[in-house]
Amino acid sequence: MRFPPLAAFFYLHAYHGLMPELPDITVYVESIATRVVGAQLQAIELAHPFLLRTVAPPASALIGHRATEVRRIGKRIAIDLEGGYWIVIHLMIAGRLHWLAGARRARGRGALARFVFDSGMLTLTEAGSKRRACVWFLEGEAALAALDPGGLEVLMAPLEAFAARLRAGNHTLKRALSDPHAFSGIGNAYSDEILHRARLSPLAMTGKLEPAQVRALFEASREVLSEWTTRLRAEAGEEFPEGVTAFREGMAVHGRYGKPCPVCGTAVQRIRYAANETNYCPRCQTGGRVLADRALSRLLKDDWPRDIEELERR
Repeated sequence: MRFPPLAAFFYLHAYHGLMPELPDITVYVESIATRVVGAQLQAIELAHPFLLRTVAPPASALIGHRATEVRRIGKRIAIDLEGGYWIVIHLMIAGRLHWLAGARRARGRGALARFVFDSGMLTLTEAGSKRRACVWFLEGEAALAALDPGGLEVLMAPLEAFAARLRAGNHTLKRALSDPHAFSGIGNAYSDEILHRARLSPLAMTGKLEPAQVRALFEASREVLSEWTTRLRAEAGEEFPEGVTAFREGMAVHGRYGKPCPVCGTAVQRIRYAANETNYCPRCQTGGRVLADRALSRLLKDDWPRDIEELERR
């Protein structure tokens, strides 16, 4: 398929969301917990003031307390300290966590934040120049609950609750699945995988789904999130998870534009909207129809392929 130079520019520069999602955050939480629960927090160092989103309590109030628990709150990581204190971290798109123990602590230089425990040091880094990662210091469960966007925990919810949340508004499936107020921990990458597993179009409207389609989406959501959490646990093993990314070998469609769908062999397609991108299989998910990309379809007009056959002819 050949595109005019400007269209090729749009495709080559399409933005890929890299934000860690439920499987990655779950493995982060488990790995942090094995290293800090029971350990005493000895120091907090923030290299940039933009990171901290709270004024009280001060960092000094947390020092000397032991970690008692680590939780996932949506896509946030919350470390519980004695005395009701919390450290909450949101990695946003490019933030990543690292664990340094013993003599390796010196390698934590250059980190945006360092949380030093008597068992080792948790560091926060962020790629690129845009600073979006966030840290909160909180006191009390109520303060922690205020940060929770309220998305449904799909792995713990029954079908009825999933269906009710899905139909609470009339949105595209892509938007509904990746809305943190609707569903917890699902973003750009795993929503693509879930929709491919369920064989549903990312642009299908939630208000028009048949009961069988809702069940298929529910089951696909649980399967994909469970399978990838198990897989990432196995990859990390006893080591701290490094190389966290939204583009994983073995994904069906996400980040695989132009590559064959593992189910039918059709070239994976993509659509761009705002700063996001959706990947899908036109044969498995849209009945052979190539979805119009707002930028490219407007640019190419009649040159935009309408179905798989036209796409393959080009």
